[in-house]
Amino acid sequence: MELPDSITTCLSQSVHYAVCKLGFEKKDTYDINNILSGNGEVCWQAVTEHVCYLESGQSVDYIKSIRSLGPVCESVNSYFKSLTKEQFVIQYASWFHWTNCTEVFLEVFDVLQSTQATEVALGLMKLTSCLERALGDVYLLKGNDCPFLLRDLLASEQLADVFGQAVMNVLRVFIGSPHGLNLRNVLWHGFASPQEIPAKYCAMLLFLTAGLGQLLQTYLLQTKGVLVHRPYVIFISLQELDAFPDLNSEILSIAEELVKLSSFVLKIMLPFWIAALTAFKQSRYADSVILLLPQLEAGLRLLFTTTNKCPNRLLTAESSALYTTFDEMLAKHLDNEEVNQLPVVLEEPAMESVLEDFLWDFLNHQEGPRIRDRLSHGEINLETFPREIANQIVGFAITILCRFSDEDVFSLKEHMVIKPLMKCASCYQSRFHPISRLKKQVLECMKSIHLWPELATVPEEQVQKIKGLEGNAETNTLILMVSEIISQLQHYTPQNCCSSDNPINSVLTERLLVELCDRRICTLYSPRPVLEAVVVLRKISAQCHQVSQQVIAGAGLRYTQWLNKSLRSRQRHNYGRMLNSIKFLSPVLRLILLLVTLELVSVHSVSKKNPFDYQQYLKFLKSVLQYTENLVTYTSPDKNKWDETMELTKKTLIKIKKISDRKLMLMHLAT
Repeated sequence: MELPDSITTCLSQSVHYAVCKLGFEKKDTYDINNILSGNGEVCWQAVTEHVCYLESGQSVDYIKSIRSLGPVCESVNSYFKSLTKEQFVIQYASWFHWTNCTEVFLEVFDVLQSTQATEVALGLMKLTSCLERALGDVYLLKGNDCPFLLRDLLASEQLADVFGQAVMNVLRVFIGSPHGLNLRNVLWHGFASPQEIPAKYCAMLLFLTAGLGQLLQTYLLQTKGVLVHRPYVIFISLQELDAFPDLNSEILSIAEELVKLSSFVLKIMLPFWIAALTAFKQSRYADSVILLLPQLEAGLRLLFTTTNKCPNRLLTAESSALYTTFDEMLAKHLDNEEVNQLPVVLEEPAMESVLEDFLWDFLNHQEGPRIRDRLSHGEINLETFPREIANQIVGFAITILCRFSDEDVFSLKEHMVIKPLMKCASCYQSRFHPISRLKKQVLECMKSIHLWPELATVPEEQVQKIKGLEGNAETNTLILMVSEIISQLQHYTPQNCCSSDNPINSVLTERLLVELCDRRICTLYSPRPVLEAVVVLRKISAQCHQVSQQVIAGAGLRYTQWLNKSLRSRQRHNYGRMLNSIKFLSPVLRLILLLVTLELVSVHSVSKKNPFDYQQYLKFLKSVLQYTENLVTYTSPDKNKWDETMELTKKTLIKIKKISDRKLMLMHLAT
């Protein structure tokens, strides 16, 4: 589709005026010594005097404040440019220690000495991120549950108690308030181009951060408090994020060409894209992603506003309205309840919903890495940001560039090193949607149960010698019931995974679960009833896994005690009942996992076609959940209630057998 190429700004008229012009209207030269003491400390009273208030005296007059603070910012910027790096470190480095990111702030000083607008914007994004995290740590000196939004954090009584309300009002002129410069948001959400961010505001925030460190030191000495820094988020299981192949220099060179030609890239934002790719090549992975994420948002916003015919939403909204961000662009409906057309534009026959799935996985899903949130709120150590994650974000960006490139760049899109990227994109399936997490849980539980036959146990003949031990007949009855239920369900499972001779064969059951979990299920815009069912199914799967782990641990402990002859008579009897129970618990748990997976496969259609039956079955699922929760209790090391386990299982299997006809009907509706 054709996209406009004449956009000169993504800032609305009022925001552009505030950010780019308002702070330059006063031509006064401000003496730095007015706000700087002889020992380099910030004279906060002199700074706060430049904050103006409305006639009510309570609310900040942001327009007048920005205008008044403009010359002060200019003076601070000139002052920092007059310092050498050594002078700056000696005088200010210690005042940044409270942020736990001293090196980041020293880097910002370096940036201010350059003329690269892109680097200034990057420095400001990193500064606001680290500053927000540090302010959150200070908040926790006096309160619990640190606010998620910067504007709420800066408006909190807790920070006003530590730094003073007047000081917090100075900060709110620059960041956190939609009525002020709002520098953090216009950059992190991809509205500001590099040339639109005056370097003097970056210098002023660096200066103010040092001043906050001075105030905090005084406060901590007076209160004898200790500032504790929250630990950074550490990404585990990075292999789960592996969607695209490793990006080499050849791919990145082609990407640099695509950036210049793709209609996805706003020309005013081109420097950000080039800088992002350069940062990746230089192994500055956090910088690369920080630069790239806002540009992905800006490009998608351009598509969103064009396809939904709301071009005014491309610009930053006024302070009285929300502006268009990832969350709204990825939603199913617009705020007027009309269907969002962006997913239609993003999709291709070979890439149905995969682009949205990737964005939801990496940015939104609660169990995903939530890269943008965590980076922008300072939750990630920038120095150790994983290459693996940066590789995925850059790889995804390249596929977007290809998707929205004209036919005259066909040779680049069809290049042998680009094709594997596009293939990976077309095969992508959500990994962090609740449905995807359920699939993972089922397979992990199955692997755990698969270990049971390998458990070291006492020979059967020795178990039979235990006096008073009975239950083999009951065990066989339960196994037969499981076999009958699975036989019924096999009518709705892949034929190559079935066996009429031995329906509870563990290998076949595992193969069946793997094949069912491999089936692609559309996770985008899952209806609420589906998500409600998935919550229950995940709980069932988790309980089954816990039972399996308890059985493995308990069987190992009891076997060791048996060999050491440290089991008393009652314990030996209980151990024998455990071994009998294991015989039926294994097929029972596999049956439950099969039910969970079959329900997952059919749940979308059932909930839509027959809501009443679906709700009835959801009620049944909750009863299965109750059974698994009781199993966790009965099989725990401190309970060992194996007779009760057998009785409870028998009742549950009878219930499952009674409901099986209804289940089959529901599955029929789904197919």
